[in-house]
Amino acid sequence: MYAITEIGGKQYIVSKGDTILVEKIDLPEKSEYVIDKVLLVKDDDGKIQLGTPYVPNAKIISEVTKQTKTKKIIVLRKSKPKKNWRRKIGHRQQVTVLKIKDISLE
Repeated sequence: MYAITEIGGKQYIVSKGDTILVEKIDLPEKSEYVIDKVLLVKDDDGKIQLGTPYVPNAKIISEVTKQTKTKKIIVLRKSKPKKNWRRKIGHRQQVTVLKIKDISLE
């Protein structure tokens, strides 16, 4: 069984036991997070339920594994030619690691 869900404006394909990186969610580690924005669910039998836009009564139960940051992205800005002006800027996006525990249709 797998599902397509929307978290933070992005879509993810998840199944039971998967680990995904999503944008930061303000929850402590080891807490439960229920995702109710499920776009599609496919059973083990091959039966597909498609939402308009969301599947009614479908939930994905996940656990917040840890709060972390991504790899640093370096941005180098250079101004005008023949002038020795440079600026190096870095950015690390804050993310949440979610472990999918269960996909349920009620």
